[in-house]
Amino acid sequence: MKRSKRYQTVNQMVDTTKAYPIDEALELVAQTAQTKFDSSVDVHIHLGIDTKKANQQVRSTAQLPNPTGRKNVIAVIASEADQAKAKAAGADIVGGDDLIQKIKTTQKIDFDIAIATPEMMRSLGQIAKLLGTKGVMPNPKNETVTADVVKTVRELKSGKVAFRADETGNIHQMIGKVSHGAAKLKANYIALLEAVRRAKPDTAKGEYIANITLASTMGPGIRVSL
Repeated sequence: MKRSKRYQTVNQMVDTTKAYPIDEALELVAQTAQTKFDSSVDVHIHLGIDTKKANQQVRSTAQLPNPTGRKNVIAVIASEADQAKAKAAGADIVGGDDLIQKIKTTQKIDFDIAIATPEMMRSLGQIAKLLGTKGVMPNPKNETVTADVVKTVRELKSGKVAFRADETGNIHQMIGKVSHGAAKLKANYIALLEAVRRAKPDTAKGEYIANITLASTMGPGIRVSL
């Protein structure tokens, strides 16, 4: 794959054999951001887990102190009374059985996060496979199955993120934009890392967090010291 001259130039700024302290890593992320738009800053965490074992799945949430800048479309599937409350709290899409039927009929998902109240979970079985394929099936582990939809919507709008390890044991999570500055990005990074550590499966043995890399959109990866 041929890289642009700009990419090759910024890539030379990063010592790929070195793991940088978080402050230096964030400084490098800002220096190597090469897009004309406000680049996102992503954290990539490789975990020492056996993803083939059900009891070593890592999936949880982190309440970041600062919003990431990503505008997620939030859907709430609940009773009419809860729908009105969720809409007032900032939910983008609300509905009950009608929304479930619409998704079932159209096979389209036009939201990034789905929240459901416990009593709606049985009805969601009709579209569980579709939601699961898209990674938006409500789940108690990431607190998207809740009786308090107002609290959940507000938390998600203010910086709460859900993360999960993929089949290769990697977590990929946006923590903000380059323009947010090092202080806010560091605070979000620390909050995410603490949440990942809390989510360690009891059955995971050996080194849990194997390595961490930071990168801006289209920027080079920068390894962070543990």
